[in-house]
Amino acid sequence: MQDRPCTQVAFSEITMMFARMLTLLLLAVAAPLSAAEKEKHVLLLGIDGCRFDALQKAKTPNLDRLMAEGIYSPTALILGDRYRKNDTISGPGWGSINTGVWADKHNVQGNQFKEPRFDKFPHFFHYVKLADPKARTASIINWSPIARYIVSSADVSVDTTNSEKAYDKADADAAAEAIRLLAAESPTALMLYLGEVDEAGHAHGFHPSVPPYIAAIENVDSLIGSVLDAIEKRTDEEWLIVVTSDHGGAGTGHSNGHTNPDILHSFLIVSGAGAQRGKFDEQVYIVDAVPTLLTYLGIKIDDAWQLDGHAVGLKLQQADQATSAK
Repeated sequence: MQDRPCTQVAFSEITMMFARMLTLLLLAVAAPLSAAEKEKHVLLLGIDGCRFDALQKAKTPNLDRLMAEGIYSPTALILGDRYRKNDTISGPGWGSINTGVWADKHNVQGNQFKEPRFDKFPHFFHYVKLADPKARTASIINWSPIARYIVSSADVSVDTTNSEKAYDKADADAAAEAIRLLAAESPTALMLYLGEVDEAGHAHGFHPSVPPYIAAIENVDSLIGSVLDAIEKRTDEEWLIVVTSDHGGAGTGHSNGHTNPDILHSFLIVSGAGAQRGKFDEQVYIVDAVPTLLTYLGIKIDDAWQLDGHAVGLKLQQADQATSAK
């Protein structure tokens, strides 16, 4: 058999190469977006008054899954090293969680919100909108002072507090609103607050041995599961979920808990494809939530913001973007 002319061989090879390139291109177009190409979204999930040891005692498959798919600390501190004078209650706690600064800056010392400075140290939504004015932000809560004093730059702000102050129903309504919102538009940044656990602690006691307290944690976990299911339906998005609490508790209270570890310790979970895995080796703080969320979204932390927290628990390529420090 005679050899084919060189031109015929060259043409055949070029044809085959073109076919392979076309096939790869079609596969790339047809394939779902890779994790690196997916839109990034964040959820700050707050569970008021939740002790981590009680969370471990309770049956919490959804929070357990978030920990397994991320990194966590059972001893996140609710007070910093620089400033420790504010009371260990919800106002200062949620002020610090949502702004990333301690109470000497946002100036909420208790639950009265007498002279807050959220104009200078705003809710983290402000920085999300500053980086991208088209970003969608949503806050869904059922402790009204958060919406009244702390939340700003929110495209959606929902308070499900009811006149009976039935926090189990208010939590269910908040979760349902989050699910509705995720189905309708999926915000870039979502803050969801659930208050039933704190209410159960005040009524019956903050301790793993208290059945109503454990039951409240388990009910909240089931609501969280329904929200996670709604997030998982957003297959073209990659979510980072940060979970924390404003304080622990002892007896039926948590005021003046500056030296009580049962009150002073919260917890911090950073979960998602962009998170590390395991347990934090270093001390983390509730003020670390905001810079972690912002850094994940690719927002560079400006020193002028004076954040007290820093990004924690992110995979290396994202953690390298963090520029703030305590």
